[in-house]
Amino acid sequence: MQLFDSHTHLNDAAFLGQEASYIEHAHKLGVQKMAMVGSNAKLNADALMLAHKYAGLYAVVGWHPEDSINFHEPQVETLKTQLQDPKVVALGEIGLDYYETKSPQKVQRRVFEEQLAIASELNVPVAIHNRDAFEDTYAILKNAHVENFGGVMHSFNGSPEWLEKFLNLGMHISYSGVASFKSAKDVHESVQATPLDRIMAETDAPYLAPMPFRGKQNEPAYTVYVVEALARLRDEDPDVTGKATYENAKRFYRITDDEKN
Repeated sequence: MQLFDSHTHLNDAAFLGQEASYIEHAHKLGVQKMAMVGSNAKLNADALMLAHKYAGLYAVVGWHPEDSINFHEPQVETLKTQLQDPKVVALGEIGLDYYETKSPQKVQRRVFEEQLAIASELNVPVAIHNRDAFEDTYAILKNAHVENFGGVMHSFNGSPEWLEKFLNLGMHISYSGVASFKSAKDVHESVQATPLDRIMAETDAPYLAPMPFRGKQNEPAYTVYVVEALARLRDEDPDVTGKATYENAKRFYRITDDEKN
């Protein structure tokens, strides 16, 4: 079974200097491709460096809502340049985080809108972070006509009602290890209601480790446990779920089979 960790942070300090061993472990468990996601100047650059160093790795670059307070004109030009790199497959993770963040909500909304405008201009898909901000996230995505360039709700944790709204915007839905948690009832129902051609799997490593590793450091190899949890919830053969999440991620990120890396 080939798997695609559609949203991971191998560029995080938790993996520094050990990336090769984590990639090897991922390969042993079937994870052939992964999208490494940035959130600020350093993590974007590190994602790009790793994507060029290792086959099957791709970079997603953008400014996270927590870092949006530092997003100014020089960063706009750098981001546009990075998005031209052949190993960059999306803009992200971008969005809104109303839980606890140093960036004011007004700044977050402005930077979110600015980055969506860049994605629209360059026709690149976007990876969306949403925490405690469903209404504003949905409204901004709808106003930006995300259906024209594509988007994925990263580590989706909403109800089936919110799921339907984002699906109606043409978005893909990615699930993390949270789907394996017994208490995540809304997520379970949304997993069951997500069309097979829109579902993706991710680890968000080093965060959100799935069962049976909850509370420990996550890693890309654990994509297999996320896929198995999704399959159980959907009453599908894991091979069916795995193949769908792999092909959906490739299509979303516009990766073709004939690419050598």
